[in-house]
Amino acid sequence: MTDDTDAAGPAPFTTADYAARMSAAAQSAADAGLAGLLIAPGPDLIHLTGYRPTAETERLTLLVLTAGKDPVLVVPALEAPDAAKAPGAAALTLRDWADGKDPYALTAPLLDFRGRFGVSDNTWALHLLGLQQELPGTSYAPLTNCLPMLRAVKDPRELERLAAAGAAADAAYAQILHLPFAGRRETDVAADLAALLRTHGHSQVDFTVVGSGPNGADPHHEAGERVIRHGDMVVLDFGGLRFGYGSDISRTVHVGEPTAEEQRVHDIVREAQQAGVAAVRPGVACQEVDRAARAVITEFGYGERFIHRTGHGIGVTTHEPPYMVEGEEQPLVPGMCFSVEPGVYLPGRFGVRIEDIVTVTEDGGRRLNNAPRELAVVD
Repeated sequence: MTDDTDAAGPAPFTTADYAARMSAAAQSAADAGLAGLLIAPGPDLIHLTGYRPTAETERLTLLVLTAGKDPVLVVPALEAPDAAKAPGAAALTLRDWADGKDPYALTAPLLDFRGRFGVSDNTWALHLLGLQQELPGTSYAPLTNCLPMLRAVKDPRELERLAAAGAAADAAYAQILHLPFAGRRETDVAADLAALLRTHGHSQVDFTVVGSGPNGADPHHEAGERVIRHGDMVVLDFGGLRFGYGSDISRTVHVGEPTAEEQRVHDIVREAQQAGVAAVRPGVACQEVDRAARAVITEFGYGERFIHRTGHGIGVTTHEPPYMVEGEEQPLVPGMCFSVEPGVYLPGRFGVRIEDIVTVTEDGGRRLNNAPRELAVVD
C-alpha cells in the first residue's frame, strides 16, 4: 500500500521526492552523530518511502539509512512484491529474506558493528533485541529523542495535503451543527462525525471525541452511551487522514442557550487559543506557544484546569513532534504544522476546548482550520 492519493487530489509524491527525503534523513543522522537510521513499518517508513505493509506482521521489515550509502529495505520475501511497488522503491535496494532464515544475520552486515543508531519509535522490541544479539556493540536511541524534527517541516505539497484535510474537517463541522444533539447518544453524534469526514474525502477516521456535559471535562473522553441533554456543553474533537495527511479540529457547542458562566469560560478559551496562534512565528521556541495560551487561562483563574499541553505536531499521523509544551525549546521553523488547542475542564460539570491546526510561515502562523470559533448553539 502506498501514500493516500487519488486522481482528484494532489499529484502523488515521486521517486525523486522519496529519494531526497531518505538522503536528507541519513545526513541528519550523521550530523547528529549517529551511524544511521533503522526505520520499521509506521509513519516514518511511509514518509520516507511511501511504503505501508499491507498487514501487521512479526516478520522483520526495516529500512536502513546511512549517509553516503544507498538505502536498503529489508523485507520478508512474501512481501517483497508489494514493497517493490512503493513509490520510493526505485530509490532503494530491496533485500528480502525467506521464512526459516535469520533476518538479523542478513541485516547485520548493513550496520556499523559499533555504531549508535536512531530507531523509529514503534520498532518492535523483538527486532531490536534480535539486532542487539547479532551486534552486541551497537546501541540505539528512539527518533523522538535523537531526531525529533525528522518529519516536522513540511514541503509545499505536504502543506497542500494538510490544508485539504483541514478544509474537509471544517466542512464536517459545518454540517454537524445542523444535526440533532439532544436526545441522542454521544456515539450517535460520533458516528455522524465519522461519516461526514468520509463524505468530505477522508480515507481514515482516527478519532471522534464527543464529550457531553460532565464527560467534556475528560479531554480524551471516548464517545459513550450517555444521552446528550438540553443544557449540555459538548466538546467535539475529530480527525483522520485525507490524501495521507492528518486533520484534527476541536470545537465546543452548546445544546440550547448557554449560561453566563459557560459562555464566559468559552470566551476565555477562545481568547487563549487566539493568543497561542498569535505567538507563532519563526525562531520562537515551541514552549512560548504554550505559555501564551496558558497565560490567558491562568489570568482568569482557571490555570489549574488547563491540564494538557497546548499542541502537537501533525503530518502523516495526527500526533507527532513538535509539541507545544513547557520545556520544549525547539525553535519554530517555516513549514512546521501543529495544533493549538487550549482547554478548561471543570470536573463533574463541563469542559471547553478549541483547536486549529497552524503552520509556521515566514513571518508568523497560518491556520489550516477556518471553522467559526464562537460557541455554537445546537438543537
